[in-house]
Amino acid sequence: MENRNFKDTGVVLIGGSAGSLKVLFELLPDLDEDLGFPIIVVVHRKAAPDSHLESVFKKHTKLNAVEIEDKMPLKANTIYLAPADYHVLLETTNELALDYSEKLHYSRPSIDVTFQSGAEIFGSSAVALLLSGANHDGVQGLKHIKSAGGTVLIQDPDTAEVDLMPREATIQVIADYIIKPTEMAKFINKLANRIDHN
Repeated sequence: MENRNFKDTGVVLIGGSAGSLKVLFELLPDLDEDLGFPIIVVVHRKAAPDSHLESVFKKHTKLNAVEIEDKMPLKANTIYLAPADYHVLLETTNELALDYSEKLHYSRPSIDVTFQSGAEIFGSSAVALLLSGANHDGVQGLKHIKSAGGTVLIQDPDTAEVDLMPREATIQVIADYIIKPTEMAKFINKLANRIDHN
């Protein structure tokens, strides 16, 4: 990481599907609570009125964790979880929005939608991480992050429970880092402190 000249991190976007929750529950407890930027998590999940994913996230992190509501303010040191059956858009650097347009890659929320939106709003200060999954959602979104000058992270496909998503991403996108789950929290924490390391 020391050989890359990072700009200020505006947002960290994390997307995943099958096999990604295990990775998230591994990295969340090790995240610092004063990162200085928000984290938006988009995982494919079925719509269920009794979903307890938000409460599970809260138990795994020192950061504030909330499920996104329409027009919710975007604040630093908070993990925002995409609700089931809604796309998540970044309206501005300070606000999130929900969208119920058609599914993309059979998915709503779509990782591509959020990654592309993040690239448009945050440009080179966006960091995107694509995790384990069974379809191609997220790959086009990573291309938008890359084109905007942001940072692209892809889970090492050899460590993924379902490797189709990250493997396809490594084929189609030039990643800044191919990263193992055990390295993810440390990497994200360093983003907050990288000025001290340059």
